[in-house]
Amino acid sequence: MIGSLMMCVGVVVLLVGMLAGIAMGVQQDFTLAPAHAHLNLVGGVLLFLFGLYYRLVPAAGNSRLAKVQGWLHIAGAILFPAGVAIVILKGTSFIAAPVVGSLIAVVAVALFAVIVLQTSRA
Repeated sequence: MIGSLMMCVGVVVLLVGMLAGIAMGVQQDFTLAPAHAHLNLVGGVLLFLFGLYYRLVPAAGNSRLAKVQGWLHIAGAILFPAGVAIVILKGTSFIAAPVVGSLIAVVAVALFAVIVLQTSRA
């Protein structure tokens, strides 16, 4: 089920993001703070929340659209912060990575909005 997968990926991504934050704190080097924040929020928190919705509303999580949305968001949630980190470390010649990652994530969130609007009860 896509909901369970998203929750599992979400907690792993959140753990990685938090460990990265601790490493930045220990080193007192917060250069990658934007990547860390996006990894935690877009990767950890949103993936878990989407997965939780799919578990709470099984009809939503069992749809083909939910599977597409889930895999898109997993890809975007990894590519976007990784791209931000690459741009910070290597320069703007790598700007395509966070742009593509953010667009993938936005499409996934838009699909989630469609799913919620179709499956939520007033």
